Amino acid sequence: MKYLNLSLLILFPIAWFAPLLRAALLPIFGMDEISVITGLQSLWESDTALALAVTFLAIFAPYAKTIGLALLHWNLMSPKTLPVLEILGKLAMADVFLIALYIVIAKGAGHVTIETAWGLYLFTACILASILISWKSKPKP
Repeated sequence: MKYLNLSLLILFPIAWFAPLLRAALLPIFGMDEISVITGLQSLWESDTALALAVTFLAIFAPYAKTIGLALLHWNLMSPKTLPVLEILGKLAMADVFLIALYIVIAKGAGHVTIETAWGLYLFTACILASILISWKSKPKP
């Protein structure tokens, strides 16, 4: 499990730059790819509070949890911190649900074409793997 967790230190940044979805007002004009990073860039320009929340949920929470689990696996941190790490993982999952909600809302708006891209699946898989790793990392009684 500890090596799977370490692989997340590489996979999370890939997922942040990977296309989560492709969107276009009208599909005949081509589609723009949106990633976590490009989404954050436009959020920082328009809504700082939401940008802070998404930055915490999409970047800080999952990465802090992964680093915390690595420290836990190599006995550099107390197992008593595991509940906090699990909360960080659940907060990161909230970001996946927000993205899915935005897709559903945008598809219902009409004249908008949205397609999910491979980055959404990679990001979701990373979050779910992190949750599984923390579940498997619980000390046995």
